[in-house]
Amino acid sequence: MSPRTTFENELKELHNHVTDMAWQVEKNYEQLFDALARKDEQEIIRIKEDDKEINQRQREVESKCLLLITRQQPVIGDLRVVTASLKVVTDIERVGDHLADMAELFLRMGLKEVSVYSQHLMPMAQAARKMVKMAVNAFVNRNEQVAREVIAGDDEVDELFNKVKNDLIEILKKETRDVDDCIDALMIAKYLEKIGDHAVNISEWELFQETGNISKVRVL
Repeated sequence: MSPRTTFENELKELHNHVTDMAWQVEKNYEQLFDALARKDEQEIIRIKEDDKEINQRQREVESKCLLLITRQQPVIGDLRVVTASLKVVTDIERVGDHLADMAELFLRMGLKEVSVYSQHLMPMAQAARKMVKMAVNAFVNRNEQVAREVIAGDDEVDELFNKVKNDLIEILKKETRDVDDCIDALMIAKYLEKIGDHAVNISEWELFQETGNISKVRVL
């Protein structure tokens, strides 16, 4: 087997690792809010604890990327793929972290329906989830157009965050008994906003794979 064939096989293996990690996070996102709706405490605990496995997957991908760079000395196009993969798994891992953080908040809030604090929280969760799904698909399938759609759609999540914040301010103006839960609800909204930002980052790294240019990746 030629060195080039060996390298191409290792690139495919890297791609599969990134894809598997991303799909695990996507699945947890879907199941987290489904478990909240069903008040399934054990499922929420499982998602919270699953973050350890996601962290381990990130370390494995990073190790694979560094080995490819140091041992194979990839040409510029391949180097972009490896570098983008190295960066993308950081954003995917951070999405997993935010899901675990929200799971902990759901448990602390007694699995209350978050819509009682703001009617905009669930639409925000759905919008951020859609961004992640599209961003992952864009990166995995190397679809520049979809990546640009994700970036363009970031304003929707930001606008919903502001609406949630305003709803919570109005609640706190009227009463003080739910202060702790209102703060937790605001934290959930903030995590969702950050998830949207990570989806934008993943999309930016897809554009980097295709063009070699990157300018808006956010440090989160």
